[in-house]
Amino acid sequence: MARPPRETGRLDEVVRTCIGCRQRADKTNLVRVVAVQESTTSVVTPDPRGTLPGRGAHLHPTHRCLDLATRRKAFGRALRIEGPLDLSAVVALMEESGPTA
Repeated sequence: MARPPRETGRLDEVVRTCIGCRQRADKTNLVRVVAVQESTTSVVTPDPRGTLPGRGAHLHPTHRCLDLATRRKAFGRALRIEGPLDLSAVVALMEESGPTA
């Protein structure tokens, strides 16, 4: 449930659930990912600006949450897609983000 608008008319904060650790967090602390359909596979692509079309899922930018989401097969369920997934773009983003916290 969203908090009431402030004086600016915007909601106080937008909360999303990480598909890895299943903890709720402010949307600004999570990375949105979307599935982009390629010829034979779906590429899970980071969407830091939140502007790509399609169903999105949110993930903490840590290796721990990425590993949990991969083991639980959460990407396919959250993005409602079937078949092989290419997570290389998300893995590359996690490598750039720094330590394996």
